[in-house]
Order: sequence, then structure tokens, then C-alpha cells
Amino acid sequence: QVQLVESGGGDPVQAGGSLRLSCGVSGLPSTSFCMAWFRQSPGMEREGVASLYRSTGSEYYGDSGRGRFTISQDRAKATLYLQMTRLRPGDTAIYYCAADPLPYPDRSRCGDMMRRGDDFRYWGQGTRVTVSS
Repeated sequence: QVQLVESGGGDPVQAGGSLRLSCGVSGLPSTSFCMAWFRQSPGMEREGVASLYRSTGSEYYGDSGRGRFTISQDRAKATLYLQMTRLRPGDTAIYYCAADPLPYPDRSRCGDMMRRGDDFRYWGQGTRVTVSS
């Protein structure tokens, strides 16, 4: 059974500050997966923030994540991270970790899958990030 469990949100963060989100990953049957962070604010559509191909660690970024956010993984700890810096009130949202199977030869699609907001197969429950001005 695949489980994705986000953590790291909760208490409000001041604008300009940093925050690291974690996603504990269990049950994935292989490393041929596109792992991604999405976010959703009230009344807004889900937005792709960043993605990473689990086998190679190749990183991809959406418009909201490029330049300020870094996606990474620790495969030994089975954890996906999102390091967020220079946070803005507009970053306030629920952040979701997601995983979708993606064969190795198609790994370059991982970025487009995230940017399009594809419906990934597995999702975490989300963690709330609040940035105060």
C-alpha cells in the first residue's frame, strides 16, 4: 500500500522566511516514479510547484517554484523534500506530495506532468503553509 505523508507546515511563517516540507514515502514498488509537490489555495486551481524523477533525481520546476524552491529526496530515508525560501504571502496554500508511475524511458515527461497539473495516482493528505506579511 502506497503512503505519502507530508509534514513541515502548520505554524505561520513570516514573509521572507524559509520552510522545509517533508513527504514520507512508503510502498512504492520501484524507483520509476515521478514525485511532485503541488499546492492549492482557496478558490484556486491546483498548481504544480516542483517534481523529481525518483530514479535519477532529475528536478523540474513550475513557475511558482522556480528560483526560490528546491525539490530533493533522500532515498535512504524514503523522504521527498521541498525547501522553500524567500516566502511570500502568495505562497500560502495547502501543499501536497504526489507520485505517479513513469517508465524510465519517459522520465523527461516528469516536468510536464507536474506543470500540467496531471492527476497523479498517489497523493498525500496535504500540509498547510501560511505566510504572514
